[in-house]
Amino acid sequence: MKEIKKVAAIQDLSGIGRCSLTVIIPVLSAMGVQVCPVPTAVLSAHTGYGEFVMHDLTDFMMPVLEHYKKLDVRFDCVYSGFLASSEQIDHCLEFFKAFPDALKLVDPVMGDDGKAYATYTDELCKRMSELVAVADIITPNLTEAAILLGEDYPTEPMSEQTAKDWLVRLSDMGADIVVMTSVRFEGDRIATLGYDRQSSTFIRLINSYVPARYSGTGDMFASVLVGGLLNGEGLSSAMNRASQFTEHTVKITYECGRPWTEGLMFEGELSMLSSEMSCDRCEKM
Repeated sequence: MKEIKKVAAIQDLSGIGRCSLTVIIPVLSAMGVQVCPVPTAVLSAHTGYGEFVMHDLTDFMMPVLEHYKKLDVRFDCVYSGFLASSEQIDHCLEFFKAFPDALKLVDPVMGDDGKAYATYTDELCKRMSELVAVADIITPNLTEAAILLGEDYPTEPMSEQTAKDWLVRLSDMGADIVVMTSVRFEGDRIATLGYDRQSSTFIRLINSYVPARYSGTGDMFASVLVGGLLNGEGLSSAMNRASQFTEHTVKITYECGRPWTEGLMFEGELSMLSSEMSCDRCEKM
C-alpha cells in the first residue's frame, strides 16, 4: 500500500466562508494526503465578513506540539497560514524546529489588494519574516510579497525584470522556492510566478482572467501545490495543477453568481485532483 503523506496544517478554522482549514482538509485528502490540523483560531466566519466572532487558540498550540512529541509523530510537511497573534510566530518556529525533516511551507497570509487584513498588526506583519527565513517554500500573493520586501504595492503592471528581482529577494530571505501569485503584467495579464534558487529557474504561468475575487483562493492554490509536491511532482507540474484546479473552481463559482465571501465551490470537483492535467501552461522566464 502506498504510504500516506502527513501534513501538520497550522491554520485557522472559519465556520462560514470557505478558506484555510475548510479548504485545506478536503483538498489534500482528495490528493491522498492526511491533514493533521493545528488550529490557530476558530472564527464564526472569516474576516472578510467584517463582523465575526473569533476565539484565539494561541495557548492551545504548544500543548499540541508537546503531545505530538510524546506520540513520536512524524510529519512530511509543516504548513503554516493564517496566524492570530505574533506569539503564534514563536509557536510555528517551534513546530518547524521539532520536525526538521519535514517540508516547511509558509503561506504568509497577511493581506490582499494592496492592504493588510484587519487582524494583522504591524508587529505580526514584521515578524512574518522570521517564518519566511526558515521555510523551504513560501507562497505570497503580490500584496504579501510587497509587505515582506518593504515595498509599495505596485499599482501598475510589473516588468518581467522587476518580478524576477522580487522573487530573488524573497528567496534571499530564506526559502529555496518562492511562488508568487496575483502578479499583473502588461496587457492586464495575471500571472503566477515561481523561482527555484537551487536551479536558478524562473517559471511563469499566465492565468485565465475571471472578473471576480473569492476568499480562500490562495489557500486553494497553496494546498494543491503542497499536495502535488508531496506526491512527487516537480515545481512546474505542481504549480500547473494548482493553477488549473483553482481556475476551474473560480469559473464555476463565478458562473453560479455566488458572493465572494462564500469562497470557491469546489466540493463537486475534487475528483479532478486525482486526474491528469489537460496541459502544462508553465513556461520559463
